[in-house]
Formats: sequence, structure tokens, C-alpha cells
Amino acid sequence: MIGIASGRPPRTAWRARARARITYLEAELEHESARRDAGDRRALIEGMRGHLEKARGAADEDFGWRWLWSGSAAREGVCSNIRNAEVLLIQLVSDEEIAGRASEVMALVKDHLDADDPRRVRLALRLRSVISGDITASDRDLMARALDAAYSSLDDELARVRSLRNILCAATVLVLIGVVSLALYGWLSPGSLSLCFSPQGGSGDTLTVVCPTAEYHKQPADTDPSRLAGPTDILTVEIAGLAGAALTVIASLRRIRGTDAPYMLPLASAVLKLPTGALSAFLGLLLIRGAFVPGLSDLDSRAQVLAWAAAFGAAQHLVTRFVDDRAQTTLSEVRQTTDAVINPEKVTVREGLPTPAAGSPNGAGPHDAPHESDAEDEPTPDGAPRHRRSGP
Repeated sequence: MIGIASGRPPRTAWRARARARITYLEAELEHESARRDAGDRRALIEGMRGHLEKARGAADEDFGWRWLWSGSAAREGVCSNIRNAEVLLIQLVSDEEIAGRASEVMALVKDHLDADDPRRVRLALRLRSVISGDITASDRDLMARALDAAYSSLDDELARVRSLRNILCAATVLVLIGVVSLALYGWLSPGSLSLCFSPQGGSGDTLTVVCPTAEYHKQPADTDPSRLAGPTDILTVEIAGLAGAALTVIASLRRIRGTDAPYMLPLASAVLKLPTGALSAFLGLLLIRGAFVPGLSDLDSRAQVLAWAAAFGAAQHLVTRFVDDRAQTTLSEVRQTTDAVINPEKVTVREGLPTPAAGSPNGAGPHDAPHESDAEDEPTPDGAPRHRRSGP
């Protein structure tokens, strides 16, 4: 046997799927090794065996206390080695199996290569012949190279997802540090960033001071509201803003779609809203206290202060929704099938159709490009069929 599975159960779902795929590829390799082991195949067999051993080692590796930031590296190692093993397998299997795998390779190529990519175009032109069993050495090499290119494109797409996830995580940590720093500064020096209001101003001999954590009535008219600020005022405002942000996170769940892409990008986008809501609550009340909003310079009660803090916390969605849109766009770019630019691509994937014989009125020879009459109407972006203009 090529490798022995670890007796310990996998810690995560992707490791379980990776082990299952590795076991399947190991069985395929054993089958190919037993079938015939010519000298020109030995290097491919050894290369595939090496990739599978590395993939299993990465799937079973225990990073200990480093698991939090080492999971992505392990996943990349597993996936890249599995994909390279699958590319080598294409060059090992028999012609009959190549014909059976042709549609699978074409589907991956359509998902990840541009419609005008030369490898995709050449494979589409040769796909019908490959399915019918008319396979040449160049066809096998073309399939391997096209599959390798599709996997490389998939790696680039997932790299963009991982990069955006890392950016969002870094932004979340930085905003969280800022929020905690403000709370600590407010604790040590409450009057420096006071969020207290005096709704009665200087009228009469007394005034009322309203702070996020307390209300002070019948204070002398010359009392400075900042002197009555409490050490937990900023922390209380931030908690109210975080509660408002949490409400928008729940509301945004209706727009989040499940995805098979790794790295939990929608979760990273949602978590960023929480510290951002706490920060926007503090800044919003600070703007109100500075009379930045006309007609809203004084708040009358502690409940009103906290209500405005929660409202400003929810208002962070006006900014972070652009992050949500960017995350959804990045995820939609993974495995996004592009429209065909040549007719054979839509015709040759129909394995149930008979291959037209050379010289027949409905088709061309096995090595010729199919005529335009063989193609289906291609859809327009809105889903309606695009009918071709008929010639004379």
C-alpha cells in the first residue's frame, strides 16, 4: 500500500474529505501500477506517489498551538498535491478511461479558463473525437495541460479569497485594538473624551448632566459636564454600538449564500461589523456632543444617549456593506462558468450524441471543426437565447 491512514479521526471536515480523495487516488495508482509498468511510466507513477504521500502528510500534520494560523498552509499543501496527482493520473490511465474522463476535464476547464484560452479551444475541438475513442498522444498531453491550467486558475481564484479574508481579519484586529484602547483611555481619564451632555444649558441656577452611565440633576450652573464623566462611559457606549452592529449582522445573513470555497470569507466580513459598530457609536456621540449635527447638540436622558449609540452602531452597515459586496463578488469569481465562444464546446459535451462520420451532411470529420449549424443558440446575459442570423 502507498500510505496508511492515521488512526486518529480528522479534526476538520476538509481533512476528512482530503483523506477520502487521497485514498481514492491511491487506489487508482495501485491499479495503474499493476496494469503495466513500462519504463516511460515509472517516472509518472513515482511522481504521483510522491504527491499523494505529501498530501497525506499535510492532512495528518498536527500543528499543536500553531493550528490557528497553520490551517491554511496545510490546506494549500493538501490541495496542490492532490491536484498535481490528478494531472499525472491523466497521463497514466488507458485510452478507454481517458474517453470517460474527457467530459470531467472539460467541465473543469470551462469553470476556470477563459472562453478564448487556446487550451480550452483546442480541447473543445478535440473533445468529440476523444469521447469517441479516436485518441492520439497529443490529445492526452492536451488534456493534462488543460487540467493543470484549470487547477492553476482555481488556485489563483482561491488565493484572492484567502487574501481578502486575511485583509478583513487584519482590519478586524486593528479596529478591535482601537476600540479597546478607547475604552482603556476612557477608564484612566474619563474627562478627556467625555460623552456627557447638559440639556438644560446654563438656564437657571441648576442644570442636569446626562452621561451614558448616570444622570446628575440639580447641579450648579457652572458645572463642567466633563468632570462628571464616569470611567465606564465609553465602554458602555461601545457595548451599545456593538449591540446595534450585531443586529445588522443578523439582518445581513439573508444575503449570505453557502459556498464550497474555503477560508470562511462571509464570516470574516460579518465579524468586522462588530468592532466597527462599537467605534462608530463612540464617534457618532462625539460628533453630537461637538454640535456637529445641527439641532442635535444635547440629549435629554441616559436612555436617549444609549439609543443613539445603538443607532450609530447599526449605521456602520452603510460602510461595511461595500465590504460585503466585495466579498460576494470575490466568491462569485470562483468556479464561474464562462460563455462559450466556439460552437463545438456546447455540442461535444453531449456524450449521448453519435459522432458524425466524415462527409455526413450534419457534421465534419473527426479532426475538423464542426460547422456552425451544429451549435445551439448561445444565451444572452439576461438568459434569453441569442438567435443566429441566417445566411443565404
